[in-house]
Formats: sequence, structure tokens, C-alpha cells
Amino acid sequence: MSSQSERIIPESVDANAVAMQTPTKAASGSRLVFADHLRAALVILVVLHHLAVIYGANAAFYYVEPPYNDAPAYLLLLVFVLVNQAYFMGFFFLISGYFTPGSFDHKGAGSFIKDRLLRLGIPLVVFIFVLNPIASIGIYQMPSSLTHITTPLTWQQYPILLGVGPLWFVEMLLIFDLGYVIWRWLARKQTPHRETEFKPPSYLAVGLFILGLALASYLMRIVVPLGMTIPIFGFPTLAYLPQYLSFFILGMIAFRRNWFRTIPGSMGKVGLMVAFVATILLFPLALSGGAAFLGNGHWQSAVYALWDSIFSVGVCLGLIGLLRRFFNHQTKLGRFLSRNAYTVYIIHAPIIVFLAIALRGLHPEALLKFGLAALIGVPLCFVVAFLVRRIPFASRIL
Repeated sequence: MSSQSERIIPESVDANAVAMQTPTKAASGSRLVFADHLRAALVILVVLHHLAVIYGANAAFYYVEPPYNDAPAYLLLLVFVLVNQAYFMGFFFLISGYFTPGSFDHKGAGSFIKDRLLRLGIPLVVFIFVLNPIASIGIYQMPSSLTHITTPLTWQQYPILLGVGPLWFVEMLLIFDLGYVIWRWLARKQTPHRETEFKPPSYLAVGLFILGLALASYLMRIVVPLGMTIPIFGFPTLAYLPQYLSFFILGMIAFRRNWFRTIPGSMGKVGLMVAFVATILLFPLALSGGAAFLGNGHWQSAVYALWDSIFSVGVCLGLIGLLRRFFNHQTKLGRFLSRNAYTVYIIHAPIIVFLAIALRGLHPEALLKFGLAALIGVPLCFVVAFLVRRIPFASRIL
């Protein structure tokens, strides 16, 4: 059912789980509070992202309301989804990679694998067999002209309603974690470096990483254009795989070198500025050829790959510096959001689908309806997540 749940633009999205459960502590033991806030903010963005898909209909999802007669709303929501897609899933992999080595060092291989299977594997199974079929009910609530489904929903359809949906991230993260375990086993005679032995990355190193990522992304999209679904483990697309894998590895390097603490705030400011300039110059140029930016070797795809590589790295640098400076202290609201963020990621799809179905009788313009759904949907997801985590033994997983 993944083909009807999530694809990348023009047919996808995302989402995200994380090793959100992983304690946000560096090797020194002091808590990175801003990382908790950052992950909570990214999960909120995931919810908003999927609501934008519902009301912008620029991607396949469990339920959509296309803004047929509202071109400005379609354009704004499309840009919102494209900009999100450029960086926020990679950011999740970066954060997850950052906390992976410390967790492995603390627990050892056996306990680490057991923890990953518990905290990632169980939510994945529950989503595939329970939450994805529930969310898929929304497909049968749309006009048949959109879904091409004319048969009624019955238990006979249950097998085709199974799918990973937004939890493709959890699945891919689990694969990356298992790959890290194998790598540590192969390199078991080597002593890991201490993170305090290294300086922050240079601007040259950051620039070379961006160019390498852009080239890898462009080449990948010749084979797997944005929006193309390859039925491998239910992933919506592999077009962003170079970013996801490289950011996960970069996160592990960042942990060993303590970059989340030592990257200068000035580098974050430069990153945000360069990301903004690249968006002004490259983003419209990449979209000038219509769907050519999706891949297949078109020059617009190369420009788009360069843009989203610059944008993703720049925004990540900027947000790390910004939140580290202004949001590195704990509050009751911040604690509530961070504790429930992972659960929100897991359960948000059916919640916003049924919310959208409940609101379909209202007919304001698309942006107003998106705003209304966001005002209701985000708090609702966190309240439901809080209640779910109060189920006996649930907090051990979530």
C-alpha cells in the first residue's frame, strides 16, 4: 500500500521516526537539550507537511482534497512540501547518526541490537498491520475519480492495505543501525577517537561535501527520479538515499568530533544565508523546465540536486547553531513535546486523515483549511500520543 501512502514529489512525502528515544547526551554526559527541541520541531513539521499534501494534493497520500480552483494555494503548498523534502528527513538521519555511536558504546552490540529492534521494530510492525490499514480507510473516502477504486472496503482488502507508510524512515534507520553494528564488528580492533580531539569542519570541507552530495544525488536520480517508486522494503523512493546515508554517517562523525557543540554559530549563520541565496537563484531555475527537475539526466535535475544539497547542509548548520544558542534549556512544554514526539510520528497519519475527513464538509479556501487543520491536528496528535504512552509498557518502547 506504500504506493498510495507516500511518495516523494510529485508523489511523495515523508516522515520520520528517529532514534528519538535515544537519550540526547554526548560522550561527556551533558545533555543536549536543544536536540530534544529540534526533533520535536521536526516532527511537528512532518505533521504539517502531510497536511500540506492533503490540501495541496501534490503527492499521493491516504486522503487528499485537491485545490482544483485555487492555483496560488497549490503553488504555495507545493513549494512548502518541496522545501521540507529537501532537508528535514536528512536532518532526522543526521541526528539519529549522531546518537548512534554513543548508544552502541554504552550498551554493547547485543543490547544495542535488542534496543533497536524493540524501539524501532515493534512500532514498525504495529504500523504495518494496524495503523496503515486504518489510515488507508481515507482512500475509500475520496472520489473514485481520484482513487480509481470502485469496490467497497471489506476485510478482503486487508492484505493490500498493509504498508510501511511514513515509517519507511524507521525501517531505513533500522537498516542503517544494523549496518553500523556490522561495521563496528569488522573494525572491532580499532579504538574509537574521542570527540574532543578534533576541530570543527572547515568551510572547504563543507563545500566539498555539498558538491559530492549534489553529484551523487544527480546520478542517483538518473536511475531513480524523484517520485519513482521502487518496491524495495516499501520505501516510497530512493532518490534521496545519497542524502540520507551520507547524513547518517556524517552524524556519527559529528559525534566523535563533538561538532554539535563546537560548530561556530557564525558558520550556522553563513549556512542559512547561503541556503537562502541558493533558493533565490537555483530553485526557480531548476523548476523552469517543468517536471525535468525530477531526474532522468536533465540539466534542471543537476541544478535541483545542487540546490537541495546546499539547502539541506545550510539549514542543518543554521538550525543547530540557532537552537543551541536560544533553546538549550529545558521547559515543561519542551519536555512534553520531546517526550511525545516519537509517538506522534508513529501515530499521526491516521489521526490527520480522520481529521481531514471530519473537516471535509467545510469549504474555505485551501490555505485557510490547511491552517485550521494544523491548529487542530498538531495539538491533537500530541494529546493522543501522551495518552498512548500511558498504556502499560508503551513508554518502554516509545
